Amino acid sequence: MAAREFCGVVGVSLQNQGAAPFLFRGLRALQHRGQESAGIATSAHGLLHHRRGMGLVHEIFGQDSLDSLRGNVGIAHTRYSTTGTSDLENAQPIVVRFHGEDAAFAHNGDIVNFERVRRRLQAQGVEFLGNADSETMAQMIGVEYGMTRDLESSVRRACAELVGGYAVVMLVGSKLLAFRDPLGIRPLVMGTLDGGFAFASESVALELMGGRLVRDVLPGEVILVEKGQTVHSSRMAGVGERAHCMFEWVYFSRPDSVAEGQMVYEVRTRIGKRLAAESPVQADLVIPVPDSSRPQALGFSQASGIPYAEGLIKNRFVERTFILPDQKRREAEVRVKLHPVPGLLGGKRIVLLDDSIVRGTTLKEIVAMVRQAGATRIDVRIGCPPIVAPCYFGVDMKERRDLIANGRTAEEVAKIVGADSVHYLSIEGLVASIALPQESLCLGCLTGRYPVEVPAERRRFQKQLEEY
Repeated sequence: MAAREFCGVVGVSLQNQGAAPFLFRGLRALQHRGQESAGIATSAHGLLHHRRGMGLVHEIFGQDSLDSLRGNVGIAHTRYSTTGTSDLENAQPIVVRFHGEDAAFAHNGDIVNFERVRRRLQAQGVEFLGNADSETMAQMIGVEYGMTRDLESSVRRACAELVGGYAVVMLVGSKLLAFRDPLGIRPLVMGTLDGGFAFASESVALELMGGRLVRDVLPGEVILVEKGQTVHSSRMAGVGERAHCMFEWVYFSRPDSVAEGQMVYEVRTRIGKRLAAESPVQADLVIPVPDSSRPQALGFSQASGIPYAEGLIKNRFVERTFILPDQKRREAEVRVKLHPVPGLLGGKRIVLLDDSIVRGTTLKEIVAMVRQAGATRIDVRIGCPPIVAPCYFGVDMKERRDLIANGRTAEEVAKIVGADSVHYLSIEGLVASIALPQESLCLGCLTGRYPVEVPAERRRFQKQLEEY
């Protein structure tokens, strides 16, 4: 895999315990979702306490900083940038003023029409500190709150104007709000903690905080929790259809998470089995590209009868290359991150299984590494259909020219990455493996058909007409 993922959010509202230690553990569980920056905001007696920093969660928060984050309610965020530059001013949670009251806001996803909304807010006199869509969303809610003085209503009214995929936790005084876009593109789950409630991008974060998963936050649902007790739920207008991001099961979520009732590990194992049936091959070993491809490779091995082996060993202290801020760093880190087991691959025909392929540069380095280790043949199998179109909802693959599968056959891709063959999972195979209806999944990057109107795609279409 060689692309970049979005972010992770956590929210906690407790009765008799400090929120910061739980938020810290939740962020550690979601570190794979963002490694550029992280932050925590808590509230105590009407005062907001917050800390943000660049780097990994454990590098930013020591015991002293956690002790300073007082209060029983709080939110947290770990980020990589999809919209907005990679710097501290765009790190989250962001803090805004809601008519004399401090509010903190943490967001996972992308707002596709945020530039238009931002210009309208600026014309109304709203001042912005950064250039991320998250601040635009927060300010939009603040404007609505100034008119309604009702948080849930303000969120629903603001989201009626905001188009995209998002999962948000927001802190205003003692109130914690959690809400999700009307199509459920971005994930958000709700759970219980001892003496309160918690929200997170993945179920594993709830469990590692010592909590228990209750359910997914519904698409378009707004949930308000106060003092770890009162829970009120309402829905945005126009909800009904769903478009869950298929990449959560293919790559983003941890394998020990549950997404929309589907165990991620089991989905990935089914992907491997389906891939073995769709693209059989004669080989000596099935090798995963660690870590996210292990369940797929195990499924492929089980279905094909080809032995599974850990032929590439990962350095645990190297960042996830998919979410590194630039392509040069991603390429340079591959050989530091992975190393072949000496002697294991020599003279062997290898099935190299990767969860997905976006730009192809990382896979090219890995194929060369396996070839240099003595493999006589390398057949690449990809547990995702070809990615041929951009994502506008929180994944950093915005340009078609960067996508190796765009306009190329599998044979052409194989030649570029140096493999003897490349075969992708079919869309039908992916949908069957996820075990949710195709109409409830966002497959925009695979088909070029998106669940909401995307301004960039409309402009692209208009430009094509002008050129024609």
